[in-house]
Amino acid sequence: MDFKVFLSHKRTELRGLTSINLQLFADNTGKTEKATPKKRQDLRKKGQVMQSREVTANFILLVTFLSFRLLGNYLYKEMKSVFNFFIGESATYNLSDPSEIMHVLTFATVEIAKMAAPFFIIAIVVGVLGSYAQIGFLFTLEPIKPKFSHINPLKGLKRLFSARSLFELVKSIAKVIIVSWVAWSSIQAEFLNFTKLMALEMGQIVVYILDAAVGIGIKICLALLAISAVDYFFQWRQYEKDIRMTKQEVKEEYKQLEGNPEIRSRIKQKQREISMRRMLKDVPKADVVITNPTHYAVAIKYEPQKRPAPYVVAKGVDFMAQRIKEIARENKVEIVENKPLAQTLYQTVDIGEVIPPELYKAVAEVLAFVYNLHGKSPQTAH
Repeated sequence: MDFKVFLSHKRTELRGLTSINLQLFADNTGKTEKATPKKRQDLRKKGQVMQSREVTANFILLVTFLSFRLLGNYLYKEMKSVFNFFIGESATYNLSDPSEIMHVLTFATVEIAKMAAPFFIIAIVVGVLGSYAQIGFLFTLEPIKPKFSHINPLKGLKRLFSARSLFELVKSIAKVIIVSWVAWSSIQAEFLNFTKLMALEMGQIVVYILDAAVGIGIKICLALLAISAVDYFFQWRQYEKDIRMTKQEVKEEYKQLEGNPEIRSRIKQKQREISMRRMLKDVPKADVVITNPTHYAVAIKYEPQKRPAPYVVAKGVDFMAQRIKEIARENKVEIVENKPLAQTLYQTVDIGEVIPPELYKAVAEVLAFVYNLHGKSPQTAH
């Protein structure tokens, strides 16, 4: 008999009822494949990461020159203090007395440290940030361990005539040409101002020359950073090429991961979590949740225009059963207690499957009651 017959019969029996206590209702051999995440992680542990030291070094140099401009007044005052001391006050010291010599040396050391400290700190901070931006936080002693390959003459000869060596040669030549051109063009631009220096005092001349030198240094650093960008791209391409894998290596790695119980368990857990989230999203669409009432909960939906019989949209035991009932209450989905029906549905019907014919009558009774309770029909229930 068709399910609609059962549902129609039970609705007729319950027609006219407006309220009831629901708790009483019962997945090549050449190195052609990109490196897998696992291989990248293993290489990272060994310290084999993609990094362009040119970028970090040139950025440190640029920031250092910019610091000379920003801290120029501070540097000028400290240098003036040291100059005045050695020209004036040091003449009052008895340089044959070891204690007074130590005093002069201590003063000079402290003043030099005060002048150098800001630039030293800035260089360290920029260097750390530059490396961190490229590779993140990484501490490993693997790169400094002795390896035979580092002293193998054959491999050394191979590296000498490699594409990397050729690129380094071209890069060095380009750096010399570009740095020379930038420096010479900058100095030429200052030629007209050199004649005006005659009218300035010695201190002003020194300040002007230092400022011009810093300006030239900044221009050179910007040119070097442009070369560093090309170097970074080359290093990245070379690194990706060096860590490629063969198809067989990828297959072997996949087998190892699949054979790892911990990995398998983690994958299954993720799959369960995704399945549960998807299932709980369908509870508000259900027509009724049938419970036993503590341990089991099964959400049923009936769409006669799509399915020949009601089907299970969600089910669970214990905690999951309580979560299904909680969502049902929040979305005003009726909860009906029927111990044997809830247990049978949970044990025999999977999520997404229609109920078997032997359960038509029991489920029809529940749905007929719910539809009559709200004055709805299966077509208009949702």
